[in-house]
Amino acid sequence: MNIVCLDLEGVLVPEIWIAFSEASGIPELRRTTRDEPDYNKLMNFRIGILKEHGLGLKEIQETIAKVDPMPGALEFLNELRSITQVLILSDTFSQFAGPLMKKLGYPTIFCNELVVGENGEITGFKMRCEQSKLSTVKALQSVGFETIAAGDSHNDLAMILASKAGFLFRSTEQIKAAHPELPAFEEYDEFLDAIQKAL
Repeated sequence: MNIVCLDLEGVLVPEIWIAFSEASGIPELRRTTRDEPDYNKLMNFRIGILKEHGLGLKEIQETIAKVDPMPGALEFLNELRSITQVLILSDTFSQFAGPLMKKLGYPTIFCNELVVGENGEITGFKMRCEQSKLSTVKALQSVGFETIAAGDSHNDLAMILASKAGFLFRSTEQIKAAHPELPAFEEYDEFLDAIQKAL
């Protein structure tokens, strides 16, 4: 039994924080897991910037409402889901993911939760579990699944390397250079072919 585990941002939808950085005019919020391997450090940095500028969940959700899947992502995902089980593993938050899941035809997603005050201020975040992507892949393997994993960032590498097949999709030159053993793709049709061959 195979299950494909995909990252969300950078693979199926644009990076939410980059979109919000552009909408808010705050360049510091462009920083993502492609740049910062330590997710806790990255999120605490983001929360500090939001507080400094008096921005909260509502403003981010207004930006997310305008974000569409990347061209070809929905067709790719539909085709992949027609041939195997697919699970999206993301370090995003349920408060962000909802509108995007609707646009992607409601695939199953495992993600985290923001801690939000009554005034809409983001005060913290709750990770689903330690090393959530790797932990999930290992749990799936423990109940009889063989995993195939793909992503674009530092926080995807552990699940990719722990899987029977793993791929980089639209990753950075730095990550690709550090992991020449991982096939890297830029287009959905080649990516889909590679996954099908690995099944």
